[in-house]
Amino acid sequence: MQVYNNQKFPYQMRHVWGYLLPKCLFQRRLEQKISKYHKNHPDQWDYVLQRVDYYCKLQNTTTLPASALVLRDFRFDKKYHFSYFFDTYQYLKYFPNTSRFCCEYGDIVTIPAVPTIVKSRPIGDDNENSILLKLNRFRHFNFIKDTIPFADKADKLVGRGFLYQKKRIDFYTKWFGTRLCDLGQVNPEPVYNEAWLQKKMSRREHLNYKFILCLEGNDVATNLKWVMLTNSLAVMPRPHYETWFMEAKLVPNYHYVAIADDYSDLEERLEYYMEHQDEAQQIIANAKAYVSQFLDFEREDIISLLVLKKYFEKTGQR
Repeated sequence: MQVYNNQKFPYQMRHVWGYLLPKCLFQRRLEQKISKYHKNHPDQWDYVLQRVDYYCKLQNTTTLPASALVLRDFRFDKKYHFSYFFDTYQYLKYFPNTSRFCCEYGDIVTIPAVPTIVKSRPIGDDNENSILLKLNRFRHFNFIKDTIPFADKADKLVGRGFLYQKKRIDFYTKWFGTRLCDLGQVNPEPVYNEAWLQKKMSRREHLNYKFILCLEGNDVATNLKWVMLTNSLAVMPRPHYETWFMEAKLVPNYHYVAIADDYSDLEERLEYYMEHQDEAQQIIANAKAYVSQFLDFEREDIISLLVLKKYFEKTGQR
C-alpha cells in the first residue's frame, strides 16, 4: 500500500485517462465491483455500511429540483476546480448517464436546501442534505512520512498559515511571539501585523516540533489529516466542520490535544504533554490508528460508490 503518495502529475493523469474512457466500461461493472468486495471482505461490510450512512444520512426519499445536473451533461469546464470535478467524476462514471445530482464545490459551511454532494459540512444532527464525498483529495489526503521521534522534537508549537479568518487572527494576537510558539502568517496581504509575516515552512520542517497547530480556516483545518499521521501532536479546539475525514468522530485528548475555544489554556496544555510524554505518545498512536482507516484504497473506493448509490436511490433514481 502506497501511503505517502504526494506526486501531483500521476494523480492528474489517472483522472484524465479515466475521463477519456467511455463511461459504459465502468457502468457495467458497478454491481460486480460491489459484490466482489462484499464476497472477498465480509468482515468489513458492516464497517463499510456505517461509513456510507455517516456520509449520506438521507432516510426518506426526496426529489431533486429541475436545476439538478444530469450526468451525461457533466463535462470538465474551467468553472470547475480540477480536483473537485475529477474526484467526483471518477465515481459518477459508474452510474447511468441519466443520473441527476446536485453538487457544491469549495469550502461549504452551510447546509444546502436539497441533497447535495459537498466536500465539507457543519457538524450536527441536521446536516443530512450535505452528502460528503472525498473531494479535493490531493490537498486533503496527502501524507508525509515522519522518522523523528517525539522526544527529539523541539518543545514548541509551530504554525504557518493563511490569516483571513477572525479565529486565526485571534490566536495570533494572543500567542504570537510567546515562549512556546513559533507562528507565522504566510499570506502577504492583508497585513495585520508586520511581525507576523514569515516565510512558508515545508511540511518536513514542521516535523521538527512536538506540536503542530491545526486551526480551522474557511471550513476544516486542512493540515489536520497529515499531522495526525506524524510523530507530532495536533493541537486545536473542538472542530465545527467535517469532511470525509469525519472530524466529528475525533475524541479530544485522545486523537489530538484539545484547547479551549478562546485558546486561553494553550500553554497549560503544551506543558502538560511535555511533562507527560507517555500520554503524548499514546495520543500519537491513537491518531495514527484513526488515519489508517482512510488508507485502504480499495475499501475507500467501495464506500464512495455506495455513498452515490444510496444518494441516487434516496432521490428516487433506481
